Amino acid sequence: MSDTPVDSSKRTWLIASTCAGAVGGVAVAVPFVSTFQPSEKAKAAGAAVEVDISALAPGEKMTVEWRGKPVWIVKRTPEQVESLKKTESQLADPKSERKPSELTPSYALNQARSIKPEIFVAVGICTHLGCSPSDKFQIGAQPSLPDDWNGGFLCPCHGSTFDMAGRVYKNKPAPDNLEIPPHMYLSDTKLLIGEDKKA
Repeated sequence: MSDTPVDSSKRTWLIASTCAGAVGGVAVAVPFVSTFQPSEKAKAAGAAVEVDISALAPGEKMTVEWRGKPVWIVKRTPEQVESLKKTESQLADPKSERKPSELTPSYALNQARSIKPEIFVAVGICTHLGCSPSDKFQIGAQPSLPDDWNGGFLCPCHGSTFDMAGRVYKNKPAPDNLEIPPHMYLSDTKLLIGEDKKA
């Protein structure tokens, strides 16, 4: 073993370069690791949305965004609620029995597909290819709709039609009814979209 003394200037450079390398490694690692954490915007995108429906008049619809999806809130008229009985025989899944846990919460497994018959809450995305259907609330014959149309929604992409409860008509490209998101009432005029009592 040699007892040759190490040059002090080499030792200083060795220590300095090791420290600089360690600092550089940490500087690179911190931003890289932080990319694995969801951003504040991403966290907010999944958060529940509180909606005031006090100004919503019968026959009107409002749209809010939840998780990047359009969520419709429709205040149905008594006639629109009554029309749900008339469409049953024409629907592919009138009782929402296909994929009920995925598309329809248990509290919306009814004819109106809602907690309150007059308030309809649904994700405004067609279950066929993800287009957004248009409102066709006016009853009667119209372009692309049958003569006995009772009001509802028409997907302009491939012609799928849905009644005023978002239930798809038979022999249409859309395989399922519109999705009902988790939701609950905070008061008579406030809805919380994205959470329900089970959440």
